[in-house]
Amino acid sequence: MPTPVTEEAPRILSLWQGSWAAALATGVLVWGLILWSVIFHRRSRTKVEVPPQTRYNMPIEALYTVVPLIIVSVLFYFTARDESKLLALDDKPAHTINVVGYQWSWGFNYIEDVPGSDKGDAKTSKDLDAIPDRFRKDFPANAGGVYEVGTPGERNPQNGNPGPTLWLPKGEKVRFVLTSRDVIHSFWVVPFLMKQDVIPGHTNAFEVTPNKEGTFMGKCAELCGVDHSRMLFNVKVVSPERYKKHLEDLAKKNQTGYIPAGIEQTDREKNRETNQL
Repeated sequence: MPTPVTEEAPRILSLWQGSWAAALATGVLVWGLILWSVIFHRRSRTKVEVPPQTRYNMPIEALYTVVPLIIVSVLFYFTARDESKLLALDDKPAHTINVVGYQWSWGFNYIEDVPGSDKGDAKTSKDLDAIPDRFRKDFPANAGGVYEVGTPGERNPQNGNPGPTLWLPKGEKVRFVLTSRDVIHSFWVVPFLMKQDVIPGHTNAFEVTPNKEGTFMGKCAELCGVDHSRMLFNVKVVSPERYKKHLEDLAKKNQTGYIPAGIEQTDREKNRETNQL
């Protein structure tokens, strides 16, 4: 299994390992019962007879009804417990990045107050209108921001891996706000051990705290069309100082402001937004 590189990932790894252990134990039990039946209830070589026929066996029927219910309930409990922790959002995350999925690459809006970026405020930017108010209210004040936009043929200059590179600071919490310009994609950084759908008209979000420096692979995990397999990207975790310097370098390249976040929220999402605020 992938080595976790965030503070949240070990929780997912533990859930995976527990699920695999439960599946293996169930499998061993079922295989054992099958082999036992094959060996001890095979037809006799010397005498041919019809074995006793049992029409009902209430204890056995109750057993194979109750045991699966218990197994599913236990798995549901641990999944719901971990999911609620993994999807919980802080009131004021240290960093917010709007991940924009589109055919056939990724764009990253760094919603930060970056020196040299004077393209307005993220809270009022028209390019970020697709992001609901429940997320925009947590944006930092006067965040002119910077961005990166990728192409399928792009390569990371350090390692040659395909796709654009998303930079993250080590040891600081990052909120990802996921939006799409066209169809459903899925944002998956492999060693984060989790992924989340990027849905047009519906904004998802989650938070992680990277705790290991390095460059890691990411990809789209939702079949989104003919060039789905080319929707690759890199995640580079660096020190907070290098992260800040990278954002300033983007500003010097005139990559200031934000790229359009995506498709406007659906009416259902707008209604849900009103109910939540």
